[in-house]
Amino acid sequence: MSNNTILTRIDPRRLAFDIDGVVADIMSTFIQLAKERYGLHHLDYEDIVDFDLARCLKMDEAIIWEILELLLYRPETLEIAPLPEAVPTLTRLAQEQPLLFVTARDRAEPIAAWLAQQLPAVPPQDLKVIATGDPEAKLIYLQEHNIRYFVEDRLETCFHLAQSGIQPLVFDQPWNRRPHGFPIVYSWQDLANLIFRE
Repeated sequence: MSNNTILTRIDPRRLAFDIDGVVADIMSTFIQLAKERYGLHHLDYEDIVDFDLARCLKMDEAIIWEILELLLYRPETLEIAPLPEAVPTLTRLAQEQPLLFVTARDRAEPIAAWLAQQLPAVPPQDLKVIATGDPEAKLIYLQEHNIRYFVEDRLETCFHLAQSGIQPLVFDQPWNRRPHGFPIVYSWQDLANLIFRE
């Protein structure tokens, strides 16, 4: 972990997570689907330098939305992988407390089903997914659950949360590598070090 703001440890009882780009490696699946279904072999993960895909990818916007609809509404039917070390870290954390995920998706059920598939050792009652439908609305739910730290990949959301006293931890991705003053976690091992004092 690095950046201007250094954290030595975070309180896991006051920690929550975004899902896409933090737990779910959704953009690798996006690139794979674009290549397999539409023959767009020129695309590369590192090309995704903006959260708005139409701004950074050379592809038809209608195709972008076709793929995103699959990812948003049928994630459990696709081969979306969790990011490396996410499953063991979350499984270990769930042994101590329930897990809270807050996503800007507008439906919780599809991604909750995917999470349940990926975290079979976590009891369903210890896996809570809140779908806000709007990144700005995450703040309300995080405050309701007394969350102090939130792992997020969208910088705009990080700035919004920080204004209200929630400490964002930016999960490093090509689309969030602009200047900011938030702590950056480069991997789930980084997060494990903060959560478990490793």
